[in-house]
Amino acid sequence: MSKLADLHIHTYFSDSTSSPEEVIEQARKQGLSCIAITDHDTIDGVRPTIQAAQKYGVEVIAGVELSSEMNHKDIHVLGYLFDINHQPFLNQLTIMQDARVERMKKIILKLDELGIKNITLEEVCSLARSKSVGRPHIATILVKRGVVRTIKDAFDKYLAEGAPAYVGKHKIAPHDAIQLIHNAGGVAVLAHPHITQVDELIAGFVESGLDGLEVYYPNSFDASTKFYENLTKKYNILATGGSDAHGEAKKNTYVGRMKIPYELVEKMKNRVQGAGYRVQS
Repeated sequence: MSKLADLHIHTYFSDSTSSPEEVIEQARKQGLSCIAITDHDTIDGVRPTIQAAQKYGVEVIAGVELSSEMNHKDIHVLGYLFDINHQPFLNQLTIMQDARVERMKKIILKLDELGIKNITLEEVCSLARSKSVGRPHIATILVKRGVVRTIKDAFDKYLAEGAPAYVGKHKIAPHDAIQLIHNAGGVAVLAHPHITQVDELIAGFVESGLDGLEVYYPNSFDASTKFYENLTKKYNILATGGSDAHGEAKKNTYVGRMKIPYELVEKMKNRVQGAGYRVQS
């Protein structure tokens, strides 16, 4: 039977509810041979997942999902196969995580001014196993307290851009995210272009060294998938895919929702080697 992979999975080290052990158990049940942990602006979940996977022989690729912005659009860049000990890379992640914590402080203050009292930074941070905290954590608290009924309500009423408690996020430029990943020996892939909708920018990203597009993504129309497949052929870049699983925090997907052939992982490794990058051992 052909080996299958899922290259976009989050853990509770960012904004998922799933532990590394739960992710591996789900991957095993889904018949996956390979997964990538791609938490937001942190790699704290990578080593625990590698350790949890040893029992079942599931291959775990180091990954990350970096926050970036261009032309007032949020653009996420996935990194794979980088050196998880590369200090400049780790330093930048620390800067991004510290900025996330400062953002939470400002949102908490705005909510307090709106009459939603006694949310503490400690309470928010307790929902993540790293400093990669975000609006979903505050939304979860608002639901638990009965301030709103659902996570969506929390965003619509308080946390979405333009809402009264919104605070912008620290972001780097996409080309800086690409360079950061390359400097650490990895490949850079544009996350979920189907929903990011920055097609007009992709050519420029390729010029900056973008290695691939996340072509295969849950709930995408066949025509859209074919469009991005054709772009990868046009620019001679990688096609990757994943479920973007967040545990119970994102109920429309799960580990293994999107399975891709392992040969796409092999192509990614070949690109790393061909560029003189370091393949994670």
